[in-house]
Amino acid sequence: MESPTFVRFQLGAQLRRVREEANVTAEQAAEVIEVSASTLRRIEAGRVGIKGPALNALLDRYGVTDAELRDTLLSMAKSGKQRGWWAKYGDLPSSYRQYIGLESAAEEVQNFETLVVPGLLQTADYARAMTSEDAFEPSPEAVERRVAVRMQRQELITSGKLRLVAVLDEAVLRRQIGGAAIMADQLTALLEASKRWNVSVQVIPFREGAYASMLSSFHILNFAEGPGVVYIEGLTGDLYAEGEDVRRCTVVFNSLRAAALSPTDSAAMIEEIRDARRKE
Repeated sequence: MESPTFVRFQLGAQLRRVREEANVTAEQAAEVIEVSASTLRRIEAGRVGIKGPALNALLDRYGVTDAELRDTLLSMAKSGKQRGWWAKYGDLPSSYRQYIGLESAAEEVQNFETLVVPGLLQTADYARAMTSEDAFEPSPEAVERRVAVRMQRQELITSGKLRLVAVLDEAVLRRQIGGAAIMADQLTALLEASKRWNVSVQVIPFREGAYASMLSSFHILNFAEGPGVVYIEGLTGDLYAEGEDVRRCTVVFNSLRAAALSPTDSAAMIEEIRDARRKE
């Protein structure tokens, strides 16, 4: 697996599973390795790694005697300590680093957006205009790092390693981010991306009225190995969900695709709005 983040995420899920099967609380497990319960939960969420001795201590407490399973988990712990390609960009938010790591290991992303173009399809100018408006006022250097990361993420698309299925509210096309010229170029980029074999773009028109999940954007990340994950970005923190939540969000996403225009009709709408932008 190329992404250490995905390895940590999978390791954390396994540790949570064996802990719950052993009927050990997070507080009890945390005492074993002398950390806080919140730190243990971060390990189980894949946000931080765990060293071999601490992992062995937890597995002993959980009563895990399967030698093959222990060896696998120890190997995952070692792989999870490696640095991903995004580390060279410096101090990115931890939640963003985790998402990039999971995205790098995914084989398909299903993305619903209500207000902005998906990051994997943004132009550099559009991404720069968006990032510059961050409420925390990042420095020009920080903005450029964010833009560079976003452009490198897009290599997953151009290389064919990742399939993207995007459903957009019509508002995404009409919100003028960066000015008319930047928005026209962004819509052209959307049209070009939609011609790729591994990209599907559909638009839910305003005339559709109310529809499922119209107030919440989300991503479903599907992997060749392991269960899928739902990612929802929030102002006060990001949410990752698994299991039944993935199934429920997949049902909602399929409903969104059914409510949206076909890819062909969506491209026609994008082109019409793009041409109008060019006249402004």
